[in-house]
Formats: sequence, C-alpha cells, structure tokens
Amino acid sequence: MSDIIQLLPDHVANQIAAGEVVQRPASIVKELLENSVDAGSSKIQLIIRDAGKNLLQVVDNGIGMSETDARLAFERHATSKIRSTEDIFKIATKGFRGEALASIAAVAQVELKTKQKDSPVGTNIYIEGGLFQFQDPIQTVEGSNFSVKNLFYNVPARRKFLKNDNVEFRHIIDEFQRVSLGHENIEFEMFHNDEPVFKLRKGGQMQRIVDVFGRKLQPLLIPIKEDLGWVHLHGYVAKPEGAKKTRGEQFFFVNGRFFRSAYLSKAVQEAFEGLLQPGYIPSFFLYLEMDPEKIDVNIHPQKTEVKFEDEALIFALVRSTIKRSLGIYNVAPSLDFERDPKMEAFFAPSKSNYSAPSPSAINVDRDFNPFSVEKTTDEERINLAELYQTTEAAPSKINLFEDDDLDEDLFRLPNGYWLLNKDGLTYMLDLGRMHRVIMSSHQ
Repeated sequence: MSDIIQLLPDHVANQIAAGEVVQRPASIVKELLENSVDAGSSKIQLIIRDAGKNLLQVVDNGIGMSETDARLAFERHATSKIRSTEDIFKIATKGFRGEALASIAAVAQVELKTKQKDSPVGTNIYIEGGLFQFQDPIQTVEGSNFSVKNLFYNVPARRKFLKNDNVEFRHIIDEFQRVSLGHENIEFEMFHNDEPVFKLRKGGQMQRIVDVFGRKLQPLLIPIKEDLGWVHLHGYVAKPEGAKKTRGEQFFFVNGRFFRSAYLSKAVQEAFEGLLQPGYIPSFFLYLEMDPEKIDVNIHPQKTEVKFEDEALIFALVRSTIKRSLGIYNVAPSLDFERDPKMEAFFAPSKSNYSAPSPSAINVDRDFNPFSVEKTTDEERINLAELYQTTEAAPSKINLFEDDDLDEDLFRLPNGYWLLNKDGLTYMLDLGRMHRVIMSSHQ
C-alpha cells in the first residue's frame, strides 16, 4: 500500500487554524485591539463597515514594526512574547501564541502599514487568502494600520453562517468594550459606516465605565478595594437597583485581561444574597492584579478563561470585599420590593420628598433622676401594711434578695412600684391594680 499521510500546505493549515481563532468579525477585533495594546499605544481607532464583514481596520500609534518583523508577524507561531516554555507561565501581555495574524490572513484580504519611530520609511504588506502578494516601503505615520477586508471571501461555507449585521455588530461592541474597559489609560475611538460610535478619553476606571455605559450608571456604582499583598482587587459594583435580568454589565479582569468565570460570578451573586429579586444579576466591574505566574491564561482558544493557582481564595476575596463595601455604603441586607412609596423616607431619605413634621415643643423634666429612691411617709407605710393584711395567704418564696439588699421596709421604685418587707418576705406591689408580686423571700 502507498503512503497516505501528507503535510498540509501552510495556507490550508492556516485556514483550518482560523476556525478556532476567527469565529466571526468580533474575533478579529479582539486580536487586533489586543495587539495594539501590547504595542504600547496611547490611542487606538477601530473602523468597521457592514458589521465588519467587508472592513475591519485598527489604527494605533504604538511602536510599530520593522520591515522584517512585519513580514514574520504573519507566519504561524511567530511571536515576540515567548522565548521559552517557562515564559508561557508568566505571560503579562494579551496576544502571545502567534496564530492570530496568520489565521486572519488565511480567510481575508489583509493589508498592513507600519513604521517604527526612528525609521525613515515604513512597510506596506498585502496578503490575500493566506498567500503573500507584496511588500513595499511606504511613507506612513508611526504605529500600525491593519485593514482586514472581505472576511471569509474564500471560505463561503463560513461566511454564510455569519449572523445578520445587527448581531455581528453587537458582538463587535462587546469586544471593544472589554478591551477599552481594561485599559482606561488608552484613548479609544470606534466608527461604523463612517458614523462615530465611541470616543473614549483617557481617565480613571469610573470615567471609562461612565463613558462606555452612560452617566445613568454613575450614581449606582459602589467602589470595591482590597489589597492582600499577593493580590489586589479593585473596581465597582452597582447597587441592587442597577441589577438586570440579562447579562451584559458583568466584567472580570486580571492584569487588564478580560475573562469569564461562572465560579467567581457566583461569588458576586452570593455577596448580594437577599438584596436582589429572583432572576436578577448584579452589574460589576472587577479588576484583579496579581503575579502572572499565579494564573494560567493559556487554557482557551480565545483566551477568555483563566485558571488561578488558588481559586477558592479569590472566590472568598471577591465575596467578602463586596459584602463589606455594601455595608459601608449602607446598602440594606434585605429589600422589600412591595413597600409603600410613602415609606421611602424611612429607608432612603435622599430619594424622597417626604419629610416628617418637627415637634412644636419638647418638655424635659431636668430634675428627674431615674436612680433616685423616694422614701415613703408613715401614712403610706400604714396603708400598704393594711393592704398586705387584707390580701390572700402569703405566696411562695423566691430567693432573689438578701436581707441587706433592702434598707427600708417600704420604699417606692422609680417605675411606680413599691417594695415591701414583711415577715421575712419581700413583695413588689402595684397599687393601681391592687395586686402583689413576689420578688424574693428569706427565712
């Protein structure tokens, strides 16, 4: 029999690999934006047309690439991030596998214009369907300009499975938000069919969240912060009234990288226990900073999952820190969603126009002493003695007082009751109701 195993041509292998890396236009957006972040850019622009099906362009002002690096960047497993196996376990950058550009170029028409700061000219490369077409010097600005056109033009079976423009556009926005929320120190802009969608200025985390989701969210955000030395947790959670029935404003980041975690999402949900109506999900923006050696980001093709060295400790940290912040900012441990709006003044005075009336006058007896004992007169002693003699037989004895506890046979307590010592027994009398209560007895 003849041999049947053969090596695939590079462009075919790249098309197959693209099935994992390039699932839809949003996959390319993620890879190109992350490359721009890794390039040290301070400004990144995303330009798309027809929900990314016909054009995806990312322009940055990063360090750019040399002529040789620009060509090698499109080779499989070509990367500037890894030199040895050990480097895989201490990754501090976004892209590192070297598969993205090769996979993207295999299923689209890709043009790259790039220039380094000190280079007199830049480089222009064009690749179509994974096949190199040309590389020329070009006058261009510092940084990189990637244009990806006609996605899946050479793989029609893949292109027909793309969703309508609204769905694909929504996925692109999701990826844009994830990258921009993780890097508030970078200016981001996004345009769709020549219309501006986002213009995000540099600023703090709160400013970035508000610029992405609108100012209506700002008054609902509660800051979260805890530093244990080996891990630093910070960010924001929204008050219960900011919770939603659908996921959309739930963001975890570790060292600036967005990731998903059903396990840690449960920690957030538990921190809000008793505060949310059934079926509602809290909104949160949580950032973890820790040693890259304590996490593994290489467990998912899209790098959206992360494995922690001690996930249980991270779970406890997230839950306890959120609970503490909810307490500090006076978020009640339980909410009554059926309560009368008129009672809002008692629960949230700042949100109600209701005000309780002020008393017209306050009368205070400044001479009153609750610890004073008012001695009885001889006449009162006689009346109480007669009262005792006309009552029923002596009740049971209770040892609560010793003889020395009562200095007088009869005196009145501040609460209006009388204490009576008679025949070795101590009684407490309520003259208003004409009955006696035994307090103690002794022989």
